[in-house]
Amino acid sequence: TDLTVYTAFEPEQLSELKTAFERQHPDINIKWVRDSTGVVTARLLAEKAQPKADVVWGLAATSLMQLDQQQMLNAYAPKGLDKLDSRFRDSKAEPHWIGLDAFFSAICFNKVEAEKQGIPAPTSWADLTKPIYKGKVIMPNPSSSGTGYLSVAGWLQTMGEQQGWQFMNGLHQNIDRYTHSGSAPCKLAASGETVIGISFDFPATSLKAKGAPIEVVFPKEGSGWD
Repeated sequence: TDLTVYTAFEPEQLSELKTAFERQHPDINIKWVRDSTGVVTARLLAEKAQPKADVVWGLAATSLMQLDQQQMLNAYAPKGLDKLDSRFRDSKAEPHWIGLDAFFSAICFNKVEAEKQGIPAPTSWADLTKPIYKGKVIMPNPSSSGTGYLSVAGWLQTMGEQQGWQFMNGLHQNIDRYTHSGSAPCKLAASGETVIGISFDFPATSLKAKGAPIEVVFPKEGSGWD
């Protein structure tokens, strides 16, 4: 059986997931359809009348809530559901979505490039609006990237509407460019193409563990999470 699986997991995660799943289910072959969260969500909604995905595995809870509002998800109660934290599932007796992990906004800061250019490490989101960071920041586009959307939602919820938009207007002046992917800004920071990449915790900690010259900064105001 071929199983068409729509996902926003990082490409680095897919081979391990596929291998582990197919080891337990040798008669099933996973066919991934992968893109950023916003693109996968839009595609699923566009295909509502004629669904092409069998399974959605690895997508933001906010996206799954949208799909559920459109009555696109079947109920599924996995083994061990009673042991799951209530925040990692919807509230129905037989849930329509189940969380796998939590992810949250982070800053990837290239220490080597920063030292060359005399740029200090930021400790807060507010720092990123300072003139010294002009053209040194890359972040994901919130219309295509779940990470970008997560960052914007986090800023508005922690700072409030007025202050949040004021912050984003200031941040926009320092942005070099917006990327399609949520992990791309961190990868660009790790390779030295930018000093600062606004991303999320998985690529940040993974790249640092592999020896990339980055510091992972969790700003003192807090981070959006999903």
